[in-house]
Amino acid sequence: MNFIQKYFYTACIILLAVSCSSDTSIKDEEKPTITIDYNGGFPQACQTLQRGETYLFKAQTTDNMALAAYSIDIHHNFDHHTHDDQEETCTLENTKNAINPLIFIENYTIENDVKSFEINISVTIPDNIDTGDYHCSYSVTDETGWQSRTSVDIKII
Repeated sequence: MNFIQKYFYTACIILLAVSCSSDTSIKDEEKPTITIDYNGGFPQACQTLQRGETYLFKAQTTDNMALAAYSIDIHHNFDHHTHDDQEETCTLENTKNAINPLIFIENYTIENDVKSFEINISVTIPDNIDTGDYHCSYSVTDETGWQSRTSVDIKII
């Protein structure tokens, strides 16, 4: 076998191996989005909620590939802590110790590989919980594990 044929066959084998082993999978490098800043999003920052009332908590989520899960977390802010994603500052009452605070934490699955989903959760504020400053936090996770969240200050009276 002459020199040119030998390298021609070697080049063909390399070309065949490279073309058969190429990775065609698409990598998800984008976090999902979540917002309450739209007509119908609830609650808005600094909103006051009444004990004994039922509210529809709503947030809009999207992802470039597929959404997988979301959660809602309503907890007291009697110590004036903050969350790194809060944009608006509300007037807070004096700090106090929690006696019987509302703590509502629920996780949900999003089925059918959808790219857009509106969170819509009915929550009744119990009559016997401490009034005062609270946070409402939403989070969303896509099918590859990327997560986004948003939080707002609310007041329960």
